[in-house]
Amino acid sequence: MKNRVKLLATAAMGLESIVANEVRALGYEDVTVDNGKVIFEADVSAIPRCNLWLRSADRVKVIVGEFEAKTFDQLFEATKALDWHDYIPEDGDFPVIGKSVKSKLYSVSDCQRIVKKAVAEKLKLKYGVATNMPETGAMYRIEVALLKDKVTLTLDSSGQGLHKRGYRVGQGEAPLKETLAASLVQLTNWRPEHPLVDLFCGSGTILIEAALIGQNIAPGFNREFASENWQFVEQKLWDAAFDEAEQLANYDQKLDITGTDIDPKMIQIAKQNAIEAGLADLIEWKQMAAQDFHPKKNNGYLISNPPYGERLSDQQEVEQLYRTLGQTMKQNTSWSNYILTSNEDFEKLYGKKATKKRKLFNGFIKVDYYQYFGKFIKKDD
Repeated sequence: MKNRVKLLATAAMGLESIVANEVRALGYEDVTVDNGKVIFEADVSAIPRCNLWLRSADRVKVIVGEFEAKTFDQLFEATKALDWHDYIPEDGDFPVIGKSVKSKLYSVSDCQRIVKKAVAEKLKLKYGVATNMPETGAMYRIEVALLKDKVTLTLDSSGQGLHKRGYRVGQGEAPLKETLAASLVQLTNWRPEHPLVDLFCGSGTILIEAALIGQNIAPGFNREFASENWQFVEQKLWDAAFDEAEQLANYDQKLDITGTDIDPKMIQIAKQNAIEAGLADLIEWKQMAAQDFHPKKNNGYLISNPPYGERLSDQQEVEQLYRTLGQTMKQNTSWSNYILTSNEDFEKLYGKKATKKRKLFNGFIKVDYYQYFGKFIKKDD
C-alpha cells in the first residue's frame, strides 16, 4: 500500500500562488509553483484532504512518473517501467487522456494509445492476466501530458473538476467559475465580521464562496470524488478527512453578506444556489440597480464581476455604470472595492487608479482585478 504520493494541483493562470498558499495552509511543505500547477509530496491522506479543502485549484492529480521521451518506443518503455500496480487494482478502469505542447510526439491520440498499451502490459504482468484487463472496477483516469518532450503521467483523483461544488442549480449567461470566485475573495483581506456586498451577483457565486470561507466550510463537503473508490486510499482516510472538515466548520459565525442584481430572475437563481449550498439564511439577496447602492455601514467590502460591455451596444451603458460606481465609492472611503473586468479603461472611467491590479483569466477572457483599499475607521473614531 502506498504511503507517500507526489501530488499536482492544477490552477488557472494567475491563481497558482493562491493554490500554493492553500496547500501550505493544509500543512504541506516543499511546495513547487509552476505555470498552471502546484506540486508537493505528502502522505496519501492528502488526497482526500486536498480534494475537500482546495478552493481555488481545478483538480488534484497523483504524479505516477516523469521522464523524457522523444520516440514512441521511449514513451512505451518508460511508462511500462512505472509501478502502476501500486495504484491500479486488477479490475481498475484506466482510460487515458492526453495533451502535447511543443513536443516531438505531437500526436495526442498515438500517445494515449501507447500509454494505454504500456500500462495494460505492466498490469497483466503483475496480476498474471493472459487476456485484456477486465476494467470493471473504479476509475483511475490517466493523463499523459507532454511539454517540450518531458512526459508527466498522472492519475486524476478529483473526477469532476473541483469547481463543481454541487450547489449550482442555475446560472446566468456567463457564470463565474467557483474556483475563480473563491480566489477573488481570498485576494482581499475581508474577514467575516465585515460587511460584504456584490452589486452584480448573478447566480451568487462570489458571495456563496465568501460565506463558505467565512464559516470555514470545506468547499468539497457536499460532493463526491473519483478517489473515494480507489483501493490505495483507504476509507478510513476519507472518514478522517470528512470528520476534520465537520470539526473545523464554524457554523455559528455571523455574516453580513448582501447580493444585488438588476435582474429579478438572477436573484431567484442566487437564492436557490445558496439554499443548495446550505447557506439560505446567511446571505441577503435584493433586486436592485447598482446605481442605487449607498452603503449605510463603514469598513465594508465590495467584490464584483460587473458586465464587461463586450458587445458594442452595451459599451456606453457599462461605461456609465463604472463612472457611477466610482462616484459612489468615492463618498465611502472606508470601503475596500475589488472589481474584475476586461475593460482596459476601467481606472479612467472609475475615476481613480487602483491600489493594486492583478492579471487573471475569466475562462479565456483576459481580465484585470482592480483593488482599491479603504481607510479603515476604528469604532471609537
